[in-house]
Amino acid sequence: VQLVESGGGLVQPGGSLRLSCAASGFTFSAYAMSWYRQAPGKERELVATIRSAGGISDYSDSVKGRFTISRDNAENTVYLLMNSLKPEDTAVYYCAANEGVGSLSAPIEYGYWGQGTQVTVSS
Repeated sequence: VQLVESGGGLVQPGGSLRLSCAASGFTFSAYAMSWYRQAPGKERELVATIRSAGGISDYSDSVKGRFTISRDNAENTVYLLMNSLKPEDTAVYYCAANEGVGSLSAPIEYGYWGQGTQVTVSS
């Protein structure tokens, strides 16, 4: 099983980035996928989730209206489009896969994790 994130980098406040997470080794279409982030000295925070069926998505209040999660089940890839980025969005961003366990909100419910990609928002 592999989850490989890409697309992170340095961006100015107000800018945009699109993160990608390529999955392999499991039935991607059957899993809910989420993006988490973790800033230095802070706990890992759930950013967005997209369910396996129907593409229903949820967002944290801190990113709602600015970030969009999407998935391409044919390509086994989940995306996070981040617009209107703020310095407080600076963190390592992780994608994670959940086969339908629990509420999809707690990190312990996710069986697979990527290695993370750094996003830095700074002028």
